Amino acid sequence: MTNTFEALGLPSSILAAISKVGFTTPTPIQAAAIPLAMQGRDILGSAQTGTGKTAAFGIPMIAKLIEKPQSVGIVMTPTRELAAQVLSTLKPLLAGQQNIRTALLIGGESMHKQLQQLKTRPRIIVGTPGRINDHLDRRSLNLSNADILVLDEMDRMLDMGFGVQIDCVLTYMPKQRQTLLFSATVPAEIERVAQRYQNNPERVSVGSLVTPVAAIKQELLHIREGEKYDQLIQQLYDRKGSVIVFVKTKFGAKRMAEKLTKMDFKADAIHGNLNQNKRDRVIRAFREKQYRVLVATDVAARGLDIPHIEHVINYDLPQCPEDYIHRIGRTARNGAEGNAVAFITPSEGRLWHAIHKLMNPDDRTPAPRTNDRPQNKRSRNGSGKKIGARKFEDRKFPDRKEKAEGGKYDPLNAGGKNHARPKTSRFKRKFRREEFSGRDGGQARNRAY
Repeated sequence: MTNTFEALGLPSSILAAISKVGFTTPTPIQAAAIPLAMQGRDILGSAQTGTGKTAAFGIPMIAKLIEKPQSVGIVMTPTRELAAQVLSTLKPLLAGQQNIRTALLIGGESMHKQLQQLKTRPRIIVGTPGRINDHLDRRSLNLSNADILVLDEMDRMLDMGFGVQIDCVLTYMPKQRQTLLFSATVPAEIERVAQRYQNNPERVSVGSLVTPVAAIKQELLHIREGEKYDQLIQQLYDRKGSVIVFVKTKFGAKRMAEKLTKMDFKADAIHGNLNQNKRDRVIRAFREKQYRVLVATDVAARGLDIPHIEHVINYDLPQCPEDYIHRIGRTARNGAEGNAVAFITPSEGRLWHAIHKLMNPDDRTPAPRTNDRPQNKRSRNGSGKKIGARKFEDRKFPDRKEKAEGGKYDPLNAGGKNHARPKTSRFKRKFRREEFSGRDGGQARNRAY
């Protein structure tokens, strides 16, 4: 495995751009993937987030576009944020390449603006499957020369239901193309997709895909649900530097940011209900350190690359264990150190067990125990002690027990002196009204009773 970019056989213009960006030595995924991609091979790659994966497919793509002036490269990602992040990483590598223009095709942005970008005949198109299909339907996008395809975070795209849309995009592309597919994990479904989309791909896997990088210091706090907010405030006071707080709902993210702002923390939120312009403003402000705390849902868990993030707080555990790895991967980027804190409530014990099992598949020791048994709903004293069905009925209607034991039962005073009289059924009330009103000549009495 090479230790220099010069040994990878890259054009001098790309080497100059790499040096200007500040890359000194290739990361393991770059050293493994770039030579194969330069040879025109299809790649099925897997690596942890924050390992330089974008440059691993971006550098050989740019090199091929320089070599073949008519070629076009397509990069598809699952989210708008990741697409914008990929393009921002590729642009510095295009320094000095005046004939290679770019376009960002994502939802939530002006269609007119994107049409103007496409009129310039871009040769690198980064976008989400949905918006790319929109332009194909409008015939504003021509992929007849798109012989380089990158599918980034393929597992996530399948989870989000983009499989059919990706198939549609591929029908507009040449059959003879180079396909680079990257996924955080490579289950059987991804392998089946690779067989359909790729031609004898080379497998490139770097590091453990389910183990957080060693530079992340993880902490677990076992607390009650009602203690989470106070503990969050304490953590924010105790820690210095930028913080991402992950919650599970859009409304929760918005409300949490508002509450933190009232507590004099510089905070904002990013979630799925924001339009693209608002999202861009929030991320830009956080990147420029105008805010110290970013409250986010899992929409920001992938693709958000901000070097100064020092702490990740999992206020709510994710429903998908793999998302935990991507959440805490927002810190300790590019060799830096970071901290991750997880709040674990009794009701989240099973979620944490699944996360622990994912990160430690060979570890047979049980996950840290939590009181994950929810309070019994039939308990009336808050102790969690189960009350049987018969005892529950006897407690609510004590005279039923008395009748069962042969005692006197008064239906007008069932349940005691202060108990309400049993309700009359809707059917009987209807005919009783008819009887009292004189309808049917008194025949209602015979029908009802």
